[in-house]
Amino acid sequence: MRSLIRLFTCLLLAACITNVQAQRAEPDQLTTSKGSLTIQPITHATLVLRIGNTVIYVDPTGGADNFKGLPSPTMILVTDIHGDHFDPKTIAAIKTASTKIIVPQVCADQLPAEDKAKAVVLHNGDKSTQEGISITAIPMYNLPVDNPNSRHTKGRGNGYVLNIGGKNIYLSGDTQGIPEMRALKNIDVAFVCMNLPFTMDVKEAADAVLAFKPKIVYPYHYRGQDTNEFKRLVDAGNAGIEVRLRNWYPSAK
Repeated sequence: MRSLIRLFTCLLLAACITNVQAQRAEPDQLTTSKGSLTIQPITHATLVLRIGNTVIYVDPTGGADNFKGLPSPTMILVTDIHGDHFDPKTIAAIKTASTKIIVPQVCADQLPAEDKAKAVVLHNGDKSTQEGISITAIPMYNLPVDNPNSRHTKGRGNGYVLNIGGKNIYLSGDTQGIPEMRALKNIDVAFVCMNLPFTMDVKEAADAVLAFKPKIVYPYHYRGQDTNEFKRLVDAGNAGIEVRLRNWYPSAK
């Protein structure tokens, strides 16, 4: 009987893993000087980047089940304090003893003591190299800057530019089309947010992308927004920018 129960449990777990994997968007591949970079959308603002033995979880949320079938993170990047980006319970569930955690100060302050002691804290403009990957913290904030009711104040959270095998990967975090984004250069892949009232609308996001001209752009963090309209605007403004539409809300009907 116990053997049958164990077998049933294993089969149920395998079915759950398969279901999670089936709902995910298919991973994309990007050729770099250090091999193929796998880009795996997860949900909303969460994604996984993998190259060789380096596995980067960006803003991991939603519990360990969201990452079933994926290797454990060697590095975790967090952009800001809000729950759709910073989820200490998920971090605790997925990290290993050697996982590096890169965070803004506001998130480091809320980590458990063990993780806080080992965290790499970056402020806007700071740079760090981890596992051979250059990481630059980029401002992310709402406009106008002096709005006392801003949900995303300048200097609190980080966007990031990662240089992976000679390719520059931009992660916007929660932001509007700020001057620092529009001034970016030589971005190979950009992940750009858009959702009102927290960040920006489709038109503003497209206008910002047309300003800094990434080779490839993924709209993400777009709940409720028309990504097809975003693609239409970018295509009309610069057909040389590849817009990749992926499903970041796999459980949505």
